Amino acid sequence: MSGTIAIVSPHFPPCSLAGVHRARHLAKHLPAHGWRPIVIRAHETQYTERLDPDLAALVPNTVEQIATGAMPASVTRLIGVGDIGLRGFLHFKRALSQLAQTTPLRAVLITGSPYYPMLLAKWISHDLQLPVVLDFQDPWVSSWGATLPELSKGGLAHRLAVMLEPKALRHAAFVTSVSEIQNQEMAARYPWINPKRMAAIPIGGDPEDFNATQTHHSATASTVDRSERAELVFVGSVWPRLSNTLDVFLDAVAQVAKTNPAIAQRLAIRFYGTDARLVEPPVYQVAQQAERKGISFVVEEFPRRLSFVQALATMAGARGVILLGSDEPHYTASKIYPALMSGRPYLSVFHAASSSHSILSRAGGGVSLGFEDAEAIRNLIDPISEALVRLACEPRSFCKSDPAAFEAYTAHAVAGRFAAIFESIAQGTTASQCASLS
Repeated sequence: MSGTIAIVSPHFPPCSLAGVHRARHLAKHLPAHGWRPIVIRAHETQYTERLDPDLAALVPNTVEQIATGAMPASVTRLIGVGDIGLRGFLHFKRALSQLAQTTPLRAVLITGSPYYPMLLAKWISHDLQLPVVLDFQDPWVSSWGATLPELSKGGLAHRLAVMLEPKALRHAAFVTSVSEIQNQEMAARYPWINPKRMAAIPIGGDPEDFNATQTHHSATASTVDRSERAELVFVGSVWPRLSNTLDVFLDAVAQVAKTNPAIAQRLAIRFYGTDARLVEPPVYQVAQQAERKGISFVVEEFPRRLSFVQALATMAGARGVILLGSDEPHYTASKIYPALMSGRPYLSVFHAASSSHSILSRAGGGVSLGFEDAEAIRNLIDPISEALVRLACEPRSFCKSDPAAFEAYTAHAVAGRFAAIFESIAQGTTASQCASLS
C-alpha cells in the first residue's frame, strides 16, 4: 500500500551534527520501499553548528524538503535556550499542519535529538489523526543526566526530560531507538508501553557515500607527512564519557613505545575532529594527555571537525581505524558503519553489552575488544598494545569484514525496516489504537 510520510528532523544536511544521518538515510532510501518521504527541518540559516556542503551534496535532489524558520538563537540564548527543537517548535508544527492539508499523509516520524518536537505527538495523533513514530537516537532520560547537580543546566534539562518524555510516548504508535538496551530502559520506566510496538534500529551506513571520496582528498593528504609510517586514525569528537577508554588506549600506546620502541617509531596515531565546538582556538585534549604520557612522537591531534566526506576519505586512506566507545552499555557509535564499509582493518574498544561491540565482533576485519565496567577497561592494555603492533606490522593478516554481517545495517536495509513499521501502523485508524497503551 505504502504512501507519503512526513519526517520531522530539526537537523538535516548541511547541518554537520551526527543526528542528521537517520533522516538523510531514510529520505534517500524509503522510495525504494514504496514510501514518499517529505522532510520538515529548520532552514540552514537557523543552525548554529558548522555547515557541511559536501554532506548536503549526498542528499539526492529528488528529496522533498520543507525548510522552516525558528526563533533567532541570538535572542533565545539570552534566556539560556539554544536548542533548535525549542526554537523551531511552532514552525515545525505549522509546516506539518500545512503539509497535512495539501498532502494525504499516512504517518509521521519524529527523530531526535533534539527531543522537544516529540511533544507534537499528541497533536498529530488527535488533531491530524495520524500515527506517530518516535525515534530516539540517544536517551532523552539518561542515568548520566540523573547524576548532574539539580540546579545545573544539565540537571534542569534532565528533570524536564523526566516530566516530558512520558507525555510524548503516550501518543506514539511506535517507538524506535538505536539499541535494545535503550528500549529496555524505556520499557522499565513506562510499563504501559507495548513492547511489540518498539524496535531497536541502528543508524547504519550508506556504502554509496564512499563514491564522493573518489574526488576528495583525505584530511591528511596535504597537511601531514604520509611517508612510511603506519597511520591509524580516530575520527570524531572526544567527550567526557570517553575519558576512561581514551586513557587506557593511550596507556597501551605508551606500553608499545616502552616495549617496542622501533615499532612505535613506525606508528602515527592521529585523532581528527576531536573538538566538536566552534570556538577558537580548539582544545588539544588528546595531545595534552599524550604529552604527559611521553608519546607525543606517536600520537597527533587535529581537533577541528572534518566534513563528513573528509572523514570517510581519511578512514579509507589510513592503514587502520581506531574506534573507541564510552563506558555506557547503551552507547552506539554511528561511525562504526562507515569504518566497516571503508574496508580498513580496525581496533575497537566498546562496552561488551553495546550493540557496537556485538556488530563489530560478528563482522570481523579487525580486533574487537569489550569490557564490562570502568575498572575492567584497565585489563585491556595488553590486548590493545598487541593489536596496535599487529596493525602496524601485519595489516594484511586481517581478513576483510564480512559484508553479510553488516548488510542489515546498510541505509537501504534500515529504510526497509522503517517502511515495514510505517505500513503496520498505517493500517490502524488512530495512533492510540496502534500503540496499545493503557
